[in-house]
Amino acid sequence: MKFVISREALLRPLQLVAGVVEKRQTLPVLSNVLLETEGQQLSLTGTDLEVELVGRVTLDEIGQEGAITVPAKKLMDICRSLPDGAQIEIEQDEARVNVRSGRSRFTLSTLPATEFPNVDAIADEQTFSLPQSNLRHIIDRSSFAMAQQDVRYYLNGMLMEVTSDSLRAVATDGHRLATCVTEVAGLGETRQIILPRKGVLEMAKLLTDPEASVSLSLSANHLRAHTDEFTFTSKLVDGKFPDYSRVIPKGGNNVLLADRTDLRQVFNRTAILSNEKYRGVRLVLGTDTLQVFANNPEQEEAEETTAVEYQGDSFEIGFNVSYLQDVLGVISTEKVKFTLSDANSSALIEEPEDSDAMYVVMPMRL
Repeated sequence: MKFVISREALLRPLQLVAGVVEKRQTLPVLSNVLLETEGQQLSLTGTDLEVELVGRVTLDEIGQEGAITVPAKKLMDICRSLPDGAQIEIEQDEARVNVRSGRSRFTLSTLPATEFPNVDAIADEQTFSLPQSNLRHIIDRSSFAMAQQDVRYYLNGMLMEVTSDSLRAVATDGHRLATCVTEVAGLGETRQIILPRKGVLEMAKLLTDPEASVSLSLSANHLRAHTDEFTFTSKLVDGKFPDYSRVIPKGGNNVLLADRTDLRQVFNRTAILSNEKYRGVRLVLGTDTLQVFANNPEQEEAEETTAVEYQGDSFEIGFNVSYLQDVLGVISTEKVKFTLSDANSSALIEEPEDSDAMYVVMPMRL
């Protein structure tokens, strides 16, 4: 195998593919990236057995065909360290790979391509396309609420719900819930899949071209996403996601409208003196005013008062301020709408008009 490629053409797919590769592996070949040349196409593949990413680059010239695996991080670090515009020549030399650029020369160890695992071929049960920007939007609006290391393993990921005319993303860690929906025509049967956390985050990195579309293929155990440059495959989480519709509060009669930027700044300031462990703040609602209080074990206190649109009952309610900050960080409208029932019920947070996303935050006792 032998080919020549520019630093920039190699670096982006290599960085994305290397992101899939796990740092600590029981199988040495899993810390490698598979390089394959065929005609004018170079393919780079990385996997951790749960997630697989294949990146494709068109070479300026036809290279010598072949396949070999090389250490992903070392190759990426070499490419990063080379100057902009550098030309890189990669050539297989028996059990080694030589990397040359200008006066630089590196020799990397290899493992045979035959040792590299292939993710099972998936039987496409359902395939559909949508704009990359739409898929990226629903992921960005909801992925922050995924659990990280919950024993309820099905929460360490994102529910993708396909209906006849929409694709919905839902994430929850048991204390808050985020959901966002986008319209997609002609999807057919309704189904739910759970994509693992790593799969969600790695797939989102690929969705960078708002003008292009992405094709999603679903099977019983896998999700596969195709773009012009990448093919991404992830195993699905085998579990049952909670019924998210039962968590969304209904019938709240206390509605608060606030300037999103002002409210976010209020929470950012009061969070400074909140308890670092519990992150609790107390909200006191009154006619057209909101007071926010925080304190910590050192007896330090923060108090903020801000003008809001509110005509409901006066009451106090406590929240984890980090959860409120996360929601206000992904909402993009000038105003934000809180719907509350009482001090013991969850808050529903959304954009005031035509919102495609909903956020539920449970209260906390202070």
